[in-house]
Amino acid sequence: MKEYLLTQFTDLGLAQPLLKALTAEGYTVPTPIQAQAIPHVMQGKDLLGIAQTGTGKTAAFALPILHRLAANPKKAPRRGARVLVLSPTRELASQIAESFRSYGRHMGITVAVVFGGAKYNPQIKALANGLDVLVATPGRLIDHLQQKTCYLGETEIFVLDEADQMLDLGFVLPIRKIVAQLPKERQNLFFSATMPGEIGKLAAELLKNPEKVSVAPQSTTVEKVEQTLYFVEAQRKRALLAELFAERALSRVIVFTRTKRGADRVARYLEASGVPSASIHGDKSQSQREKALAAFKAGACRAMVATDIAARGIDVDGVSHVINYELPNVPEAYVHRIGRTARAGATGMAISLCCDDERNLLKDIQRVTRQTIPAFDRRNDKILAQATAVADALVPKDANREDPVNPQQRNRGDSNRPNRSHGRNQGHPGSHGRGAGGGGGQGQGQGRGEGSGRGRGGPNRGPGRGAGGGNGGGHSPKAITSGSWSPIDS
Repeated sequence: MKEYLLTQFTDLGLAQPLLKALTAEGYTVPTPIQAQAIPHVMQGKDLLGIAQTGTGKTAAFALPILHRLAANPKKAPRRGARVLVLSPTRELASQIAESFRSYGRHMGITVAVVFGGAKYNPQIKALANGLDVLVATPGRLIDHLQQKTCYLGETEIFVLDEADQMLDLGFVLPIRKIVAQLPKERQNLFFSATMPGEIGKLAAELLKNPEKVSVAPQSTTVEKVEQTLYFVEAQRKRALLAELFAERALSRVIVFTRTKRGADRVARYLEASGVPSASIHGDKSQSQREKALAAFKAGACRAMVATDIAARGIDVDGVSHVINYELPNVPEAYVHRIGRTARAGATGMAISLCCDDERNLLKDIQRVTRQTIPAFDRRNDKILAQATAVADALVPKDANREDPVNPQQRNRGDSNRPNRSHGRNQGHPGSHGRGAGGGGGQGQGQGRGEGSGRGRGGPNRGPGRGAGGGNGGGHSPKAITSGSWSPIDS
C-alpha cells in the first residue's frame, strides 16, 4: 500500500472552500485514515477503508466527495442525489449529514437525511428537487424507492459506512436491493471497522479494483483507552456502578447495557443515586433520542445509558469513560463501545463489569481483541453487599431485576437488529387464544405467530391465532410468538 507522508490538510489539494471550513473547525492535521484515503477518493477510485471507530472515517470520505462535487458542478437529479451514503443508525446518519453540511458550508451544497421514526412528507419534499448528498438508513430508503419518491439512477458516488454493523443488523439484503437501483458506472466507497468474511464477500461484489486503506488490525481497541475489568455478582452491579460514579473523574460517561429495558432501569437507578442520567435505545422516539443526546452533549446529564444502538452512532467530544454495565453478546461490539471515548487523539477509560454468567462473553472479547484486560475481583465484597441493600431501597428490586445472560439471545439485543416483537396470549388447555398480530416469526415451544400478538396454546396444542394472520400453538403452556423483521432504525 502506498504511504502518504502528509502533515497538513493543505498538502492534500482540497478545494479552497473546504480548507476554509477545516480552518474554522480548527483542523489542520489529517488522521492516518484521512491522509491515506482522501487522495484515492479524489482521483475517483473505489476504496475499501478499514479503521477502528473514532479515527475520522467520516471526513475521510466526506472531504474528497465534496471536492469532487465542487470540481464538477451540475444540477442534482430530481427525486435523487449525486451522492448516496448508507448508514446503519439514525444517530450516525444525522452526524454524517451534519459533517457534510459543516465541511461544505462555503459550497452551497444540498444535504438531507432519511431514516425511520421521522415523518415522510418532509423527506419527500427534500428529495423532490434533488440533492447533492443523501444520507439514509436502508429500510426507509427502500420505502421511498418503492413509493417512487426517490430515484437513484443518476447517483455518481455510493458510500457504505459501518458495513460490519450493517451485517450485524441484517441489512445485507436491503443493501443489495438498493445497489440494484444504482447505475453501474459509479464510484464506490466501503468503510468498516472490522472485516469478517461476509463483509469481505459484500465488498468484492460492490467494489471494482479498489484501493485498500487499513490503519489498524481488525478488531483492535483504541490504543489510548485504558481498560479495566471488575468481576462482580450480577445483583451487586448497581452498587458498584454507584461507587464508580462517586469519582468526579467520571464527568461524561456512556454506560452500555444489552437491552432496552436494562438501559431504562440503570438510568432510573443512577437518577435515584443523584447522577443526572438519560437513556437512549430503539424504543425511544426520534425526538426523545435527540433530546437525550442534546442534554448529554451539553453536559446537562452526566451519564448516557445506551444499548448498542449507540456504540457507533454517538459522536460526542470529551467522553471521559465508557462503562460496560453488561458485556456485549457480539465481541466486536466491545471495540465499538469503548471507541466512544479517547476520540480525536484524546485519552479515555473503559470499565467493564463482569458477572459469572458473562465469563464466556469475556473470553470471546479477549480472543477477538487479542488482549487480556486487567481485572479486579469485587466478588464477596462486604462494602458492595451493604451498598446493594441501599440500592434496593432506592429502586425496588422488582423494577430493576437484572436480565440474565441467555446464550440463546446472542445477537438479539437492541443494536437495531431486525426486530422480532414478542407477546403472549393465554388460552386454557386445549383451547384457542387470540391476540393482535403483525409479521411471522418463530416461537418457543413451536409457537408461531405475528407481530406483538400474544398466543398461548394449552398443553394439548390448542392453537393460538394472531390477528395479523399468524397462528401458534405450543407444546408447553407458554408458546411465545415472535413477529416479523422490522429494522427499527430503517
